[in-house]
Amino acid sequence: MPSRINLEQTINSGQVFLWQKCGKFWYGINGQDVLKCNGMGVVESFCGGVTDFFGTSRDDVIVRKSISRDKRVCDAMMQYPGLRLLKQDTFQCMITFITSTNASIQKIQAGLKMLCRKFGNMVEFDGLEFFLFPEPDILAHASLAEIQKCGIGYRSKYVKHAAQMISDGTINLEDAGKMKYHEARKYLCDIPGVGNKVADCILLFSLEMDEAFPLDRWVLRILQEYYPDFEINTKSITEKQYDIIHDMAVEYFGPHAGHAQQFLFKMERDKHNKKWL
Repeated sequence: MPSRINLEQTINSGQVFLWQKCGKFWYGINGQDVLKCNGMGVVESFCGGVTDFFGTSRDDVIVRKSISRDKRVCDAMMQYPGLRLLKQDTFQCMITFITSTNASIQKIQAGLKMLCRKFGNMVEFDGLEFFLFPEPDILAHASLAEIQKCGIGYRSKYVKHAAQMISDGTINLEDAGKMKYHEARKYLCDIPGVGNKVADCILLFSLEMDEAFPLDRWVLRILQEYYPDFEINTKSITEKQYDIIHDMAVEYFGPHAGHAQQFLFKMERDKHNKKWL
């Protein structure tokens, strides 16, 4: 795979939100760790362990060749040669996208920062102060009123309930990564606040399930405008339609369809000058 990772492109692509740039490095919260990164990847972390946060175990050349199905995808890959799909902390990823429903990127980031400040542990790393992501048990036992103070609105009850299901073992997020795609998505959708799109984000951005193809209004717009064969004539989709569109996307873009989705999503939002972090 190409050696360099473009952090600006990758961090600013709607996958993660608890990141900040200080000098020539980016720092990000990843569960109970803080990652310090540059164009070569993670150069140091608070916990000191080894992490494949940037998914370097994937063969990037094979992935890109696989999704090179048309000029639009190829143009997006050329425009964002350093964009990578991440392998982030699964619990943080789940809570992140539960809070993302009907919210701007800035609102998502603000709510997550408040959750971390209120419920996460403060640590010092590389001369800077960070708040780690709250652990499931902490959010599970927090009062709904306390969570609501973090500015995430109606999603607060979903955050609490989801944390409870992880805390008491009703749901094991890592088990989802061992299932086949449709089974995994259905399993995750048993969590309150997790619909098909949120489940796909969890599968794609933390469990390396490349078949996941998150469908939101941006992706629907892309498919409507540039892929008329998909025959999408709606701004919202039913459960049955979601399955049909997903299967069409995998048939067209191949087994790494989620990568194509991310390149197209990034290009479309930039085209409309939408703000990132």
